Amino acid sequence: MTSPILSVSNLERRYGDFIGCTDISFDVWPGEVVAIVGESGSGKTTLLNCISGRLDRSSGSIRYNMRDGRFPDLADLSEAERRFLMRTDWGFVHQNPADGLRMRVSAGANVGERLMAIGDRHYGEIRNTATEWLGRVEIAGDRIDDKPVAFSGGMRQRLQIARNLVTRPRLIFMDEPTGGLDVSVQARVLDLLRGLVSDLGLAVVIVTHDLAVARLLSQRMIVMKTGRIVETGLTDRVLDDPHHPYTQLLVASILES
Repeated sequence: MTSPILSVSNLERRYGDFIGCTDISFDVWPGEVVAIVGESGSGKTTLLNCISGRLDRSSGSIRYNMRDGRFPDLADLSEAERRFLMRTDWGFVHQNPADGLRMRVSAGANVGERLMAIGDRHYGEIRNTATEWLGRVEIAGDRIDDKPVAFSGGMRQRLQIARNLVTRPRLIFMDEPTGGLDVSVQARVLDLLRGLVSDLGLAVVIVTHDLAVARLLSQRMIVMKTGRIVETGLTDRVLDDPHHPYTQLLVASILES
């Protein structure tokens, strides 16, 4: 593909007189992982919710490169097309796994539901694929009939990852995917994510306040402050040679902690 998979131009989201984010423009290329970083209140979650269709924008454009070759603004898609995108071609990994799982149905059903959304109907094949994906996210196959309420936080997050990736999406949004986990569990989930993203060639937009997570997962970084982009560039360059005073402060605070 010679064009971006996602193109954001002059995006703005206002809450009355308050600016959630403004003057946001960037592209995401196929197979690229872009990290959006900044302190709480920087606008990074508002931006993620806008570009993933979870929040209406006030102005600007968000264009997506469809599998059929079209490159429309998301606002020009029908409601059915947007829903289909979210169920199949896109994934969204929440910080709290309970927000991205159906907690009262089995692990297998959580994964199988996404397969049914793309037309799979053979129960045996759906169950086999679900079992395979549980294995890929390090959940034992004999837990397939257990409900997420019986899982630890780390297992729930890995199940949410399997649920999102089983349809082989092309674009994944992640909102602080390791934010609520213990440090040792975080490392395991991050290793798993890095391997799967690489193996599947996924494009990813990840929001995080943790610069170590951004360094581990992303090739490119966007730094936000008070709703605006203040710096962008290759992740290693931004972290090793930050240009903007705010980015320098962020990096220094990590080094000192």
